[in-house]
Amino acid sequence: MVAHVLRLRLALIGGAFRSSGRRAVGLVLAALVAVCAVIAAGWALLSLAFAEANVAQAVIVLAGTAVTLAFAVTSLAAGTDDPLDPRRFAPMGLPLRPLTLALTLAAFISVPAVMLALVSVCFVIAWAGHGVSPVVGVLAALAGLVTSVLLAKICEALSTLVLRQRRSRELIGLFVVAIVVVVVPAGVFLASLDWKGQVPAELDAAVNVLGFTPFGAAWAIPGQVAAQSAGVWGSVAVAAVTVAALGFGWRALVHRLLTTVERPDSGRSRSGLGWFGIAPGTPFGAIAARSLVYWWRDGRYLVNIVIIPVAAIVVIVPLLVAGVPAPIVALVPVPLMALFLGWLPHNDVAYDSTAIWMHIASGTSGIADRLGRLIPITLVAVPLLAITAPIAIAFNGDWALLPALFGVSGCLFLCGLGLSSVLSALAPYPAARPGDGPFQQPQSTVARGVLIQGGVLLGAIVLSLPALWWGWLAIEVNPGFTHLALWGGLAIGVIVLVAGVYGGGKVFHQRSFEIMEFAESL
Repeated sequence: MVAHVLRLRLALIGGAFRSSGRRAVGLVLAALVAVCAVIAAGWALLSLAFAEANVAQAVIVLAGTAVTLAFAVTSLAAGTDDPLDPRRFAPMGLPLRPLTLALTLAAFISVPAVMLALVSVCFVIAWAGHGVSPVVGVLAALAGLVTSVLLAKICEALSTLVLRQRRSRELIGLFVVAIVVVVVPAGVFLASLDWKGQVPAELDAAVNVLGFTPFGAAWAIPGQVAAQSAGVWGSVAVAAVTVAALGFGWRALVHRLLTTVERPDSGRSRSGLGWFGIAPGTPFGAIAARSLVYWWRDGRYLVNIVIIPVAAIVVIVPLLVAGVPAPIVALVPVPLMALFLGWLPHNDVAYDSTAIWMHIASGTSGIADRLGRLIPITLVAVPLLAITAPIAIAFNGDWALLPALFGVSGCLFLCGLGLSSVLSALAPYPAARPGDGPFQQPQSTVARGVLIQGGVLLGAIVLSLPALWWGWLAIEVNPGFTHLALWGGLAIGVIVLVAGVYGGGKVFHQRSFEIMEFAESL
């Protein structure tokens, strides 16, 4: 059976390259790119044989961890059909163990796996130049390769079970956002380090941590052997347990795929649904999807989002003129953006006046309405804050303050969302109608709008005062307060958000007729 599956795998690869037309040209170009990538990576690894051992360890562990994670993320995000999907073998009634072994071996006959295997040869040679036994290098490389390939297969199988027929441009966009949230801060952190011929202490600490994670343990073993580190056995144990756990997990998923009925192909019935095609089929999901469509297409929302970073940056100039130290000024824009991002949904009922009747007429839960409206701004705020916070810390120069900055910003954002959830249902005020210019504001005889806007901003600041105080102490008194600012700030924010959503849901339900009357009056 194993031989038949491997021959099938090779036949599929050969058939792909025998394709005609633009597809064949594309495959040839992709193969050339892959060859160039392998040569470049191999050359870089071989050059590390002449570098300091700690430098080689830092580069290899970071790169190996990134490659292993890329195997997993790509399998989740790609959404391509696997010709050797275990479900294709279900009608044959094949034994589980031989089939699992055959599919596992076939997984190593793929372009990414072959590329990683070739680079791993250079990995072994590089560490041999530092006196590490080739046997240790080969075993570590095999563990890293097996971990990457099995992780890719497991993620691919989970994607088949959970996300099949639900791929869309929007879903892929969410994967891209998640990748950006991780990659950009890491890139800013690495770019800000001053090597001075040595591995920076911050990077060395990060490498030590990665060496005891399932993603980096295998790649860290030779470097720890070269440094005669006592932690090598910990990395060996983590790598071995990881390979064993992934093997058992892959076998369990193969069994699950063989014994479950595949969901019917919906064909084109889901085409064009966009966010509605990937949102849960619940009132919360429907409201979230509709809100996402509005936020991405309505100029009133887009202008508000664009203005916030600009306004936060403009504040820097007067602070510098007033004599505030530049490292402190660098930390101001991010919490300010978080405050305004949490403030944005405070009048969402007025912006949504043409559709609010659907929620009320259908008896939608107030909590579902409140939560659904927060999804768009959350998808904007999380990557924006995750990217700008490391940039601000890079200008500040003290990376120990990053947790405090996340805690303060998260507290301001979540408190703003909680208060907005209540006040948007309690006291909406007239806003520009759909189709009007984003800067057009209807006239009103009452000052409710100003009071509500100021109430949300001031309330979020007041509720976040403990986090702001802890953050200031981390800057001026003791860096040890940075973790208190992080966890304490997030705890305060979550409590305010939960209370705001619950209270806002109650207010929305009790004032549904008043809200409907307000919407009709616009």
